[in-house]
Amino acid sequence: MGTLYRFALVLVIIGAINWGLVGFFKFDLVAAIFGGQTSGFSRIIYALVGLAGLATIPILMKPLDEEESTSYTKVKPNYSMEAGKEKDFSNAKKKNNNNNNNNNNRK
Repeated sequence: MGTLYRFALVLVIIGAINWGLVGFFKFDLVAAIFGGQTSGFSRIIYALVGLAGLATIPILMKPLDEEESTSYTKVKPNYSMEAGKEKDFSNAKKKNNNNNNNNNNRK
């Protein structure tokens, strides 16, 4: 998600909190901070929140699978050693048995 979408989501969240305060407590936080609903700063904040809501519409329409699949990459595990290629010790037991038999025969 790009920086623009994150900024837009922050503004949308601010707007949602403000509307929640208006709905539950009849308190307009933006108006209280910036000097009333008709002040210039409040109108700018309201306009930015409205534009942010429009900018986040593509996020709503984006499939969820697409976002989840880009969050990680599928990598096949590598079971080899860090030091390099492993030696093949599958015949080592047979060789040791042959050496022990030869040593026993010499005694």
